[in-house]
Amino acid sequence: MMRDNGTTGTLYGVGVGPGDPELMTLQAVRLIKAHEVMALPVRHEAHDRAELQQSAAYRIAVQAVPELAEKTLLPLLLPMSKDPEVLTASRRRAAEEIAGCLDAGKSVIFLTLGDPTIYSTFGYLERIVKELGYRTRYVSGVTSFCAAAAAAGVPLAERDEALHILPGMYLSCDMPYGDGTRVLMKSGGRLAEIKAGYGQDGALLFAVENCGMPGEHIYSGADEIPDESGYFTVVIAKGGNRQ
Repeated sequence: MMRDNGTTGTLYGVGVGPGDPELMTLQAVRLIKAHEVMALPVRHEAHDRAELQQSAAYRIAVQAVPELAEKTLLPLLLPMSKDPEVLTASRRRAAEEIAGCLDAGKSVIFLTLGDPTIYSTFGYLERIVKELGYRTRYVSGVTSFCAAAAAAGVPLAERDEALHILPGMYLSCDMPYGDGTRVLMKSGGRLAEIKAGYGQDGALLFAVENCGMPGEHIYSGADEIPDESGYFTVVIAKGGNRQ
């Protein structure tokens, strides 16, 4: 049941793009300027404002919207865990904290890297908040894999090519994904395995680390790509005979 639209706020999942603040959309900038409460995930209980401001999404957005430095920051405790019970409980608790702001008539902007529809924590929270009866909205941002492809000078898909977006950290390189272009997200810790699995099928490999951020590196070819790199690494495997 939808709550009173005249008095409650809206939860927005706002994509801030992959790293370069110039890739933030005008809509993202406008919404951040227009609203007071900015939600950011934290991984442990003890934190202060300075720590929240070290969030990658915050550091990107504040360069495009200096007013963000004066906004109210809402920390949401969302620990890194593979325990379903821990994840469910933390997401429910975070959604209830958001609901408290919405009931007070304040909309909440959840800042997220890239686009909120691509491997984002926002999706889990949005479902719960919507089930509680509040209005929610996804606000698209430039995806990391599109920005990485542009940085590497590689078209992702042409003519009848398929495009596969895969979670690099969970990937089994023995799984069949067909022909076309494979994008492997957040794959820095799996590069050696990815090179062995995809580099031997004739695919052209590219990797971009920290796209649009300080420390950006672009690698072309399996020989250039290191065996390990940072968390924000996108691999593009183009062509080949993957069946």
